[in-house]
Amino acid sequence: MSSFKLKILLTGAAAVGKTSLVQRFIKNRFAANYKLTVGVDILTKDVEFRQGEIATLSIWDIGGQQRFEFIRSTFYKGAAGALLVFDLTREQTYIETRKWLTEIRQFAGENIPFVLIGNKADLVEDVGVVIDREEARKFAESEGSIYIETSAKTGIQVDESFTELTRRIIDSRTR
Repeated sequence: MSSFKLKILLTGAAAVGKTSLVQRFIKNRFAANYKLTVGVDILTKDVEFRQGEIATLSIWDIGGQQRFEFIRSTFYKGAAGALLVFDLTREQTYIETRKWLTEIRQFAGENIPFVLIGNKADLVEDVGVVIDREEARKFAESEGSIYIETSAKTGIQVDESFTELTRRIIDSRTR
């Protein structure tokens, strides 16, 4: 059985739900109270990304606040892939994904696999759709990726996001 150790980045604007996503993924729980991530939190989980194939993910949950920008670059080093997260109910966080993608590629490498995540899908019914989902899908595809909508609150598509990213990383290495 093959085993891989992969460093995964969780990136995106502040308060888009990065920490909630990783908590849901690792502990299968959702905490409603918001706690700012200062710098970086690192959590680990094994993922079966294909039948009998396991990868150990070291997930770096990176603080999205502007003031952490100067230290962020050091966290990107050695990353195998990234989840680029925005909040489906806040258009500005989607607009900023391009800036984040540039930053990721600058510090982690041009060809780093990533998955674009629209989080807080559970809120869309209340708030309405503020971003063009088709545009998000096209943007992801034009950058060689895919677009997935998640909800850390309900757990929908959360595991799939990490698994999909893991598969993309492994496939990019074996091509």
